[in-house]
Amino acid sequence: MIQENQYRSLGASGIKVSSLGTGTNRWAQGKNDEAVFQAYQSLVDAGVNFFDTAEVYNGGKSERLLGACLQRDHRPVVIASKFAPLPTRLRRRQFMNALDASLSRLGVLTIDLYYIHFPYSLLSIETLMDLMAQAVEAGKVRAVGVSNFNAKQMHRAATRLGRYHIPLAANQVRYNLLQRQPEENGVLDTCRELNVALVAYRPLEGGRLKSNTVPGAPSGSPSTGGEAKAASKEEVLQQTLEAIAQQRGNSVSQVALNWLLRRDEHVIPIPGATSVRHASENAGTLSWELSNDEFAAIDQASSPWKQYTGRASRKFLKDVVNFGVKRWFQGRS
Repeated sequence: MIQENQYRSLGASGIKVSSLGTGTNRWAQGKNDEAVFQAYQSLVDAGVNFFDTAEVYNGGKSERLLGACLQRDHRPVVIASKFAPLPTRLRRRQFMNALDASLSRLGVLTIDLYYIHFPYSLLSIETLMDLMAQAVEAGKVRAVGVSNFNAKQMHRAATRLGRYHIPLAANQVRYNLLQRQPEENGVLDTCRELNVALVAYRPLEGGRLKSNTVPGAPSGSPSTGGEAKAASKEEVLQQTLEAIAQQRGNSVSQVALNWLLRRDEHVIPIPGATSVRHASENAGTLSWELSNDEFAAIDQASSPWKQYTGRASRKFLKDVVNFGVKRWFQGRS
């Protein structure tokens, strides 16, 4: 069970969550319901109380499955979901209908943290924040967040929400040892400045930070062929993570997640978990802490990825496109 000091604030919203949450973008109702519920129970047992979903994840199936978990296990948790500001969504009624649909799929009256999923919209950021403020006033949303916003966009959102005396609670962005652009593009600094939580999605970069073997090499061997060759930048990072993991008796993923937790108190990683094994491994990250020397060694090994790469999550883009096409056809039928 995690300790009280292992909970972190969602900005100035007054909501506290476990310093490690859970992403549910791989949850799909009807395919792995029981395994997911067991994982959910295992996480809540360990004190993990922050679950992240979105209307675009598997066409709403992720929200439905999370809602089913909430119905079976009544212990209090914090739920985050997202509104996709698609080009065809330009009216207040469409925003409220989307929010109501998420509430219905989740089986709740209020969503604890509601995000604008991405800033690319025909509506201005100010208009989107006005809609969010109306949702808060209606009692359907407790805290307002944004996702994939840059530093300037965060300032605009926070300024507009300030008119309603509502703090910007969180910005959810891609952040891990292979994608460190929030440190370089001003997002992490802005989170500190505005007191906004940085919710880190893809904290293990789709599994690339999970392996216990060096990529491209046989297990136990740093290279192939008769003559040793220079390790790639990613191999150097992987070897560093593995060395610390082996010394501590932890997994590589736990080391990678622990580095994010040590990086800044505003950071809240949300790795996925679709089985009890994944859930237990993720929660186990909170039972120990990297030393200063270990943190520094990982920081140095991962420094090549500080620069912004500009690559978006393929799965995220695929989900958004599929969701938008489906809604477009529904609107014409």
